[in-house]
Amino acid sequence: MCLALPAKIVALDPATNMATASVGNVKVEVSLALVDDVALGDYVLVHVGYALNKIDEDEALKTLALFAEAGLMSNA
Repeated sequence: MCLALPAKIVALDPATNMATASVGNVKVEVSLALVDDVALGDYVLVHVGYALNKIDEDEALKTLALFAEAGLMSNA
C-alpha cells in the first residue's frame, strides 16, 4: 500500500523544478516534475519525493487532522 501525504509548498526553485514542502515541523525537498503551476502556499500530495498533484487546502487540512487523530503525526 502506498501513502501520499498532503504538504504545503514553502519554497520553490524553478531552475531545478524542485520545491521545499512542509508537513508539520518536517520539511522535505520534492520534485515538481509531475505537477504544473505550483505556487508558494499550495498543498500537494507527496509520495517518495515527488509531488503527485495539487490538493485543495481544506481537504489537505482535513486529511492532516485525521492523520493526527489516528496518532500518525505528532504535529499537523
